[in-house]
Amino acid sequence: MSTDDVVLAAQEAAADAGLAPDPRSAPPVRWGILGAGGISGSFAEAVRRFTSGSVTAVGSRDRRKAEAFAAAHEIGRAHGSYEDLVEDEHVDVVYVGTPHSHHREHALLALAAGKPVLVEKAFTRSHAEACDVLDAARSAGLFVMEAMWTRFLPHVAGIHRAIAAGEIGEVRTVLGDYGHAFPHDPEHRLYNPHLAGGALLDVGVYPVSFAHDVLGTPVRVDAVGALTDTGVDGQSVVGLDFGDGRFASVQSSLWVHTPQTVRICGTDGYIAADPWTFGGGGFTVVQDGDERRYDGFRGEGKQYQAAEVARCLDAGLLESERMPWQATLDVMRTLDEVRRQVGVVYPGE
Repeated sequence: MSTDDVVLAAQEAAADAGLAPDPRSAPPVRWGILGAGGISGSFAEAVRRFTSGSVTAVGSRDRRKAEAFAAAHEIGRAHGSYEDLVEDEHVDVVYVGTPHSHHREHALLALAAGKPVLVEKAFTRSHAEACDVLDAARSAGLFVMEAMWTRFLPHVAGIHRAIAAGEIGEVRTVLGDYGHAFPHDPEHRLYNPHLAGGALLDVGVYPVSFAHDVLGTPVRVDAVGALTDTGVDGQSVVGLDFGDGRFASVQSSLWVHTPQTVRICGTDGYIAADPWTFGGGGFTVVQDGDERRYDGFRGEGKQYQAAEVARCLDAGLLESERMPWQATLDVMRTLDEVRRQVGVVYPGE
């Protein structure tokens, strides 16, 4: 079987298990990709290969880059400006895949053109900027969602099902990490404060959002960390207090490799998710030495969030029930507090 066949078979299996609808079953929509970077490419491929939708246009500030991206991902229309992309009549919904520093600006640009938007995580640089985007969407009556694709993956649905069934008792602790050793380059977006760099907004948002998803909204945030020589967070450890004796500990780093996984610990056992929890895999439920294995979706899985957007648009919704606006705002407020305690201030704040 080809790689695509394996992914499609996994989609069918997840649907048969009642974990997540097959993304190909969602209504077809025409996507416009704003930003021609790597994450935009992976999203475009997920839509093209594993959903019923299509990517009809891409926009970049550099026309040659847009044309190269379009050729690589079989996209028919390439625009040399973001303004032309959002005005394209062949685009139903815009995916924003630019650096965090520009999410607010580009989401507002799409909304002003009357286009619903899927905004890459972290949603914006700050809670205040997130409010600007969501207020504009509310005023315009347009759909917006944060592209926290982990929330839509079949194995995450399986984890929630196991928790709801009481397989580990009452959940009291979530442990999560996401670290990757990125080469030091002051101009790279991850190290550049002008592009809202740092580990937290790029990779730390995954375990933070996961902890929110399982435990709710924290009542207290305690963070320690260290800055790079460019002034962004190179590494941090964050303690989250959710009240009633429920806690999470999450780590993120630009300097070290970590398993990129989570542990969900309850009064009767724990769930150990596979490495790269935030993009795929399975998990194991451990209780009194007994282990029950749950095989998960294999593959990156961005098609699941694309399908969620398509279904929400078809239903006339302004927000996703699985990734509602309030959840995005709550996570952004936590990230703001972590940055405040660690000492990360972006230019213009």
